[in-house]
This record gives sequence, structure tokens and C-alpha cells, in this order.
Amino acid sequence: MVIAANFVAVAARMSLVQFLGIYFVHRAGIDVTTVGLAFLAENLARGLLAPLFGALSDRVGRRVLLIGSSALTAAILPAFLLVDAPAPLFAWSLALGSVGAINIPVSSALLLDLAPAERRQSVLALNYAAMSVAYTLGVVPAGYVAQHSYALLAAMSAAGYVAVALLYFLVLRGGLPLERGGSEAGVIANTLGTFTDRRFVLFATLAFVFPLSMGMLISVSPLYGASLGLGEGYIGLVLGGNSVLVAALALPVASRIEARGPFRWLGAAAGIVAVSLALYGVVPDPASAFLAGTVLYSFGEVVFSSAVPAAVARLAPAGRRGAYQGGWALVSSFSLGSALFLSGLVAKVAGWQAAWLAAAGLTLLAAVLLLLLRRRFQNT
Repeated sequence: MVIAANFVAVAARMSLVQFLGIYFVHRAGIDVTTVGLAFLAENLARGLLAPLFGALSDRVGRRVLLIGSSALTAAILPAFLLVDAPAPLFAWSLALGSVGAINIPVSSALLLDLAPAERRQSVLALNYAAMSVAYTLGVVPAGYVAQHSYALLAAMSAAGYVAVALLYFLVLRGGLPLERGGSEAGVIANTLGTFTDRRFVLFATLAFVFPLSMGMLISVSPLYGASLGLGEGYIGLVLGGNSVLVAALALPVASRIEARGPFRWLGAAAGIVAVSLALYGVVPDPASAFLAGTVLYSFGEVVFSSAVPAAVARLAPAGRRGAYQGGWALVSSFSLGSALFLSGLVAKVAGWQAAWLAAAGLTLLAAVLLLLLRRRFQNT
């Protein structure tokens, strides 16, 4: 059920947000750096509140928070059509980020509640594979819908979130498993305590390159492609192909590597991601660069998509799973949300190719450190 709800939510969200950068820059006429700052503000709001909602769900349960988040997102998301200047853009972004702060840590914690400990990475991989299929089903036709009507795209996205809220309301009945034990401190103390765990902080400091790269793929690559003359239809088709590869490979890969723990292969995954980002900057033909970088990225994504949340679950003490998933959501949201802003700054000075190469260099450094420190994390 959780996987089904995530499937619908991803299809509803990604069918729209994938093209919001193009809408705000090319149709609403807002500067790309301002759009990047607004996206960063949305992700900061989502990230800063995620640990609090995650810790709260450890205390009060997951159900009511998930239903509320889905219903509010359905109401707020289509309001982007009213945005025509920086001020309403930031207001919309902060509202969307605040309600979105609930879903990521709470749905992840619920999925981990339901999964056997020894099969968590496989369950997470199955969830991610389902979301990748949802991404494809959402983003491929959405590119063509966006070329004709963003209003229709907004209505489709809102309807999807209404369906998610109904699904949680109708299916999440009766008692749900909730891990007990660990700290008896309050919600605020557990929220802040996540960031006093030095091993978690070290891991998050290195693993932030994964959501950063995802931000490059989701928010930067469409603008990069559009600036070089690629149409929304081609962009959506290639990005949809990425999720087809991930959906096909995520579960088989996770099943093969799960027994050795989630930390072992993260360095290799970061190395693959670094090369894929570099391809965007070094391949001269825009369409070929977009295709090659996206396809190679998929092979790193199939590893980190399940290994990172499984690693966070491994690091979490008993009874604080939601708080730790929320802590990672804070890091992930800040990293993902900063991708367009930072890349836009670099692109203004040195071009889009330089932005891709800078991200590739940073990811390569993290790959080396993840490889060298993997035994330290594995001893959790």
C-alpha cells in the first residue's frame, strides 16, 4: 500500500515539477537565479521541517501526517499558475516545501516499519523501482502536455495528490507497527539529537552529493537542454528513459549487494555519477550529451537510491527511525534544492558545461572518501 501511494505521488509530482523551471523562466519571465533561489527556499523549508515531522511521527504515528500532507499538496501545487513575479514565487515555494516536509521522512519510516530488518534494502529498491516507473509514466506524457497547456498539467497533478490522500485514508486502518525503545526524550530533543551523532553527520556530509546530482538531473538538465534548443518532448522522453532503466535494475542490484551492507558500494556509485555529470559538460552535441549523461547516471542511481536510506536506517538508534529519516531529508532537501541555484550562478559566469564539470569534480571527491571510510560506517 505504501509503495502504491508513493507510486501515485511521484507520478503526480514529477509530471509537473520537472518542467516548472522552464515555466518560470521562459513563460513567467523570472530570472533563472531567482528561480533557483525559490527552489532552494522550497527545499530548505522541506528539509528544516522534515526532522521535526519525522520525530513527531515516531510519537503519534504516521497515518494522520501522511493524509494531511497529501491533501494540502493537492491544494497548493496548482497555484504556481498564479505566479508572475518573485514575491508570489517565493510564497508558493515556501508553502509547498512546508507541506512536503511531512511526506518524505514519514512515508520512508512507515515503509521501514513494515519491512523485515534483513530485507530493508530490497524493499527500498522495490519502492524506488515503482517510483521510477511512476516517474516515466508521469514525465514522458507531461512533456507533451506542457508544450500545450500548463493548466491541464496542474489539474492532473492535483488530482493525483487527491488520490494519494484517499488511498492513505481508506487503506491505513487498524494498528500499524511502530518501533519502540531508545530515547524517551521529547520530539524536539530527538530532532536535534540526530545532528549530534557524529557518524551520521559524517555520512550525510559525504552522501549529500547524491541528492545534489539528482537536483542536477531534475531541475538543471531541463533548463540546460532548453537553453541549447532541445524541446520539452525530447527532454521528457530521455528523462523517462532514465527511470525505465532504474525500474528494471533497482531490485536485482539491491538483492545482489544487500548482504554486504548498504555502505560498501556507495563509493562506486558516486564515481559513476561523477562520470555521468561530466558527460553533460564534455560531449559537444547537446542531444547526445543529454542522452549519454542521463543513461550513465541511471547505473549509479540504482545503487544509491536504496543504499542511502538503508544506510540511514542502519545508523538510527531504536525508536528514532523517523527522526533520522527526517535528518537525512533535511540534508537531501538542501542539497537537491541548491543544485539549480549554484549551477545557475556558475552558468552565468562560465556556461552550463562548467556547472556540470564542477558538480562532477565534487562528486568524484565524495566517491573517494566514501570508498576510504566505508569500513567505519559498516561497523555501526
